[in-house]
Amino acid sequence: MNFKIIKKYLSIPYVWSFTTYFSEGFPYSIIRSVSAVFFRDMKVPLESIGLTSLFGLPWIIKFLWGPQVDEYSTKRRWLLTMQTLLVAMMGIAALFAPLEFNVRAIAVLFFIGSFIAATNDIAIDGYYMEALDQEGQAKFVGYRTMAYRVAWLTGNGVIVTIGTTTGWPLAFLAAAGIFGLFLVYHLFFLPEAESVDKPANLLFGRLIKPRTIAAMIVAILGVLGIRLFFKTDFYTTLEAGLPVLKKVTFAHWVALLLFLGLVMLGVFRRRIKQWLFRDPDSYYGKAFIYFMERDKVSIILAFIILLRAGEWTLAHMVSPFIVDLGIKIHYGWISGLVGLPASIAGAMLGGWAISRFSLKRVIWPFIMAQNVTNLIYMVLAIHLGRFLELNQGAEQVVGIGAANLAFTAAVHGFDQFASGLGTSVLMTYLMRICHQEYKAAHYAIGSGLMNLTGLFAGVISGFIAGAYGYAWLFGISFAAAIPAMALIPYLPYLDEKKSLVV
Repeated sequence: MNFKIIKKYLSIPYVWSFTTYFSEGFPYSIIRSVSAVFFRDMKVPLESIGLTSLFGLPWIIKFLWGPQVDEYSTKRRWLLTMQTLLVAMMGIAALFAPLEFNVRAIAVLFFIGSFIAATNDIAIDGYYMEALDQEGQAKFVGYRTMAYRVAWLTGNGVIVTIGTTTGWPLAFLAAAGIFGLFLVYHLFFLPEAESVDKPANLLFGRLIKPRTIAAMIVAILGVLGIRLFFKTDFYTTLEAGLPVLKKVTFAHWVALLLFLGLVMLGVFRRRIKQWLFRDPDSYYGKAFIYFMERDKVSIILAFIILLRAGEWTLAHMVSPFIVDLGIKIHYGWISGLVGLPASIAGAMLGGWAISRFSLKRVIWPFIMAQNVTNLIYMVLAIHLGRFLELNQGAEQVVGIGAANLAFTAAVHGFDQFASGLGTSVLMTYLMRICHQEYKAAHYAIGSGLMNLTGLFAGVISGFIAGAYGYAWLFGISFAAAIPAMALIPYLPYLDEKKSLVV
């Protein structure tokens, strides 16, 4: 068969929307999840493994370099470059794995790789919005979510299994091989979706300017200052008086300070805009100004940040809830055979419904479905309260019965299905509020803010569950979702014709 014909069929969105988002989810699973299993398998203390939370920091602050991905070269070239580096990272990890200094070397390697992977995410999200119109973006949201979940399962299932049974050098080599196949596909079959704005070599020229270097030094010193502050006697005393601070990590504080900086940018945006627009080349500053200067920006920001508050609060406690029920041995099939297909089905249905009926018509029922799950979990916790009392911390657990096990699996399945619906809504809305010229930067800002609530939900949910029990936690998690739902009638850009495409 002619190569051009093959390329024609392999370059359709049904294929590349899957491959690109698999290539977004797979490195994330390796760096954020598989690494924790590897470190623990190498007998690393739990306290040290907790420091791997720093690997997640680039995904929160990626909006800081999102404008450069928009301004220089093309999204396709960015993602090809980043994916080449990620294949190299996995290959080097395979070489480091059998060595005596493997833990420290791979920790440093993955920390550097987390910035590369976050940049890969920016490029893929930007490419998706460049290559598809608004109808296509909504239509393929389900494929995006499906690919991401499959990538996550591949990392946590296939790679972890190889690592814990055959050995970690082979596991990381297999990861490099799998990811390399997707890189080859993208190299030959991923369509060109945009022309070069500015050549990449200009970026390196700007990075070595004294002003840029000075700004980078100030940023590094600021981060180090925050880190050192946690070591002071003052903060130690503060932690003793407020135990919740022991759960708040370095990444939490950096994310919170960056968010406050974005708020200040919004408050003083007119004055900052006047200053920035004196320089016609201030693309970086303009990207942030244009994000903040739009109709009802405060409502948009509040909605993005709060939308998943209830979902995140619930999600952090589902696994402990399953364990305390005494059915941890069933969690694998409940999650893999029920939860995963349900989440993919929800995302696929959500993408189709938004494309068919419009975001404005489906946003309310989909978000309500996502959050009413919390109340169903509350009913489940009340119904199985007796088993929670008997099995929590017990060495010999009491079976909950086939009917209750089926009920629990059904609740989890509905939760994942509804989460897929909600995710399709949020992803589509984030794309709707992106300015045409700053797609990658604006999506990076929105997705970073979306994850902000998730950072703190885990801290709060643990204290609530410990103090009042799972039923109260699940009920409170629904209450946490109400503010975002109340904002839906006031949201701009829900109508496709009024979306921000100028």
